Amino acid sequence: MTRTILSSATKEVAIGFDEPFVMIGERINPTGRKLFSKELKEGNYWRVKKEVLKQVEAGAQVLDVNVGVPLADEPKIMSEVIPLIQSLTDAPLCIDSSIIEALESGLAAYKGRPLLNSTTAEEEVMERVLPLVAKYDCAVVAISNDDTGISEDPDVRFEVAKRIVNRASDYGIKPEDVVVDPLVMPVGAINSAGKDVFRLLHRLRNELGVNTTCGASNVAFGLPNRHTVNNAFLPMLSCSGMTSAIVNVLDDGLVPAVRAADVLNGVDPGCSNWISHYRPKPAEGERGRRGGGRRRRG
Repeated sequence: MTRTILSSATKEVAIGFDEPFVMIGERINPTGRKLFSKELKEGNYWRVKKEVLKQVEAGAQVLDVNVGVPLADEPKIMSEVIPLIQSLTDAPLCIDSSIIEALESGLAAYKGRPLLNSTTAEEEVMERVLPLVAKYDCAVVAISNDDTGISEDPDVRFEVAKRIVNRASDYGIKPEDVVVDPLVMPVGAINSAGKDVFRLLHRLRNELGVNTTCGASNVAFGLPNRHTVNNAFLPMLSCSGMTSAIVNVLDDGLVPAVRAADVLNGVDPGCSNWISHYRPKPAEGERGRRGGGRRRRG
């Protein structure tokens, strides 16, 4: 079965059909966060440290790192932030940028085997990103859009993904190292968006044999109480064949929903991960009373 291996200097995480669903923490990202953007631009990384520790504690197995700030030196920031994060956690990283120089700066600084985010099927993008993937022997997110944009037709998005996988092979990149993002559309705008991506996931798994990821929260964009929709969507994605997603692990109920899906999909042997996190803790003093030996008869 397809397994995409990511690693830090000391820890390995596998994305795969028979593996637990991989949650990629999204919060090291200044988009829409003015104070975070200002701090990054000034070389102040305390919020990066905070987001690293909170996400790992919450259950993220991989962390996405995006330091894109307008008019900032993104390659320099990336080269400084990657070693900092790796000093705080052994979780593998996803290096995320639309600037090729920032991607290469992050790759050069990284210890281990990261996920690179991302390439599309646009010719210019593939010609710049895929050689980097081959050079640094990493995995890459392949987003299912091309020079014509994003199609609402899931069959068209499948063909776009297939084109990226085939082009990657020209650079010696194996299908297991291409993690396809089938593009989740907002269900509030396209009523069939959920069913479309479920069907597309079956094709990507069964016909291309690739692992998959997405920005899961896109599905509920514009809807009230969107977190509830997201928390229902993730187990459904998992059951349809998706093997990872970029998510906010701090959202209430999200991590338990994903871990429950692992149990029901049979990828949490003996339910050990579920039990380790959710077994009720003994009440104060109960452990001592239970473990105390025989009572003496007096």
